[in-house]
Amino acid sequence: MTESHSLSVEGLSLGYGDHAVIHGIDLSVLPGKITGILGANACGKSTLLKSMSRLLKPTAGTVLLDGRDVHSMPAKELARTLGLLPQSPIAPEGITVADLVGRGRHPHQGIMSRWSSADDEAVAFALDTTGTAGLADRVVDELSGGQRQRVWIAMALAQQTDLLLLDEPTTYLDVAHQVEVLDLLTDLNESSGITIVMVLHDLNLAARYCDRIVMIADGGVEAQGEPAEVFTEDRVSRVFGLNSRIIPDPVSGTPLVLPIGRHRVL
Repeated sequence: MTESHSLSVEGLSLGYGDHAVIHGIDLSVLPGKITGILGANACGKSTLLKSMSRLLKPTAGTVLLDGRDVHSMPAKELARTLGLLPQSPIAPEGITVADLVGRGRHPHQGIMSRWSSADDEAVAFALDTTGTAGLADRVVDELSGGQRQRVWIAMALAQQTDLLLLDEPTTYLDVAHQVEVLDLLTDLNESSGITIVMVLHDLNLAARYCDRIVMIADGGVEAQGEPAEVFTEDRVSRVFGLNSRIIPDPVSGTPLVLPIGRHRVL
C-alpha cells in the first residue's frame, strides 16, 4: 500500500499573461480516493492540474503537498511522490514500450547511480499491472490509442508515486477503451491505495468512477463532494449550459445525466 499524502490548494489564482483563468480557489484532495475535475471547455481544469503538478506557477495562493509549497520542493523529491500524465503526451520517435516505461524511474536515480534490480522490478510491475508486458518490445508509435494510454499509465506507475494526476486520460479513445482505462485506474486505486486526480469530460463516467467530484465554473469551484451531491439538474444547466434529467445509473446507482435536446423528446 502507498503512503497517504495531503494535496491541497489555498487561495489559488492562475492565468496566462494578463488573462486570468482561476480565481482564489480552495480545495483538498482526499487521500486514497479518486477525484474527478469537471467543467465546461476552457474553464481552467487543465490549468488547475498543471499548477497542482508544479508545471504552472500561481499568480497568487499556494499548492501544498504535505503542508509544503510544491514550488519550494526539489524536482526529484516531488516526482517521487506526485506523478503527472499530461493530455496527449508525445513519445520520442522510435522508442520502445519498455524504454518509455523505464523513464519513469528517473526520479529514483541519482547522478552516479546505475540501473538496479529495484528499477527492473518497478518496470516489470508497471507493465504487468497495465497489461502491457506483451508490448514491451513494440515501438510506441505503432500501438493503438488504448494501448498507448495504458503504456503511459505504466510509465507513471514505474515512477512509484503515491499521487497520480491525469489530464483527460480518456480523450480520443472509443467508449470501450475509455472504460478499460478507467477500470484500470480504479483497480490501481483499490489495490494500492494510490490517490488519483483526473480531468474528465464525460459526466456519467466521472459519476461512476470518481469518489469525489470538483466542478469548476467561472474561475472558481462551483461545487465539490460526492457525485450524488454535486450532480443536480440546475447545476448541470448552470455549468455546462445543458438541460438534462438526472436518474440513478441502473448499473452503478450513481447519477446518470440524460441530456435533453430539441429533437426526439417525448
